Amino acid sequence: MKKKLVVLTGAGMSAESGIATFRDTDGLWENHRVEDVASPAGFSANPKLVLDFYNARRKDLLKAKPNAGHIGLAEMETDFDVSIITQNVDNLHERAGSSNVLHLHGELMKSRSTRDPSIIYEMTEENYEINIGDKCELGSQLRPDIVWFGEAVPMIEKAASVVQQADIVVIIGTSLNVYPAAALVDYAKSGTPLYLIDPKDVRGGRRNITFIQKGASEGVKELRRLLQKS
Repeated sequence: MKKKLVVLTGAGMSAESGIATFRDTDGLWENHRVEDVASPAGFSANPKLVLDFYNARRKDLLKAKPNAGHIGLAEMETDFDVSIITQNVDNLHERAGSSNVLHLHGELMKSRSTRDPSIIYEMTEENYEINIGDKCELGSQLRPDIVWFGEAVPMIEKAASVVQQADIVVIIGTSLNVYPAAALVDYAKSGTPLYLIDPKDVRGGRRNITFIQKGASEGVKELRRLLQKS
């Protein structure tokens, strides 16, 4: 039976693919205040701004390609039972070939009803925009299927359950000081090997971590080398 490898990924996972993050720009995201484009209040105040913002993010995503880190994780399914829990809203893990991806913060290439959150639509390369007046089958405005600041994270309990089953936990591109990733690690069984891949030293106060101080692509390559030896 294959060992269960659970990988928690954050913004650093997709940085090499050119996906912008607000944390790198002093709280601004593409020159917008995060509260204006990533909160229910922002959507209520200016829905067109928010919809246009995410239309632009989707356009950027369609140009982006999975990096060697994404591809390396997908290839690891040959030797491990790999589950990826990502804070990222892009679909680069799936496009790289990963078959088991849980999105904590929603998915950029999906839209959903503002009236019924369970009504979700897949978006395509040809149909990637949401505009004012685009409605669900109930007649309510569509919005991005994104978990905004101030909203509950509906997949967090499922994610915690996945981490509890892990034989190995890997964190890529997110700090152990940033939640929910920091909290999820605590659900791993005592003694579970923990690897952290990041070009910056983001271990926080934790010990007993194998730290790989590299970007996602080189870090995943090193991870695979270390796991083959163990």
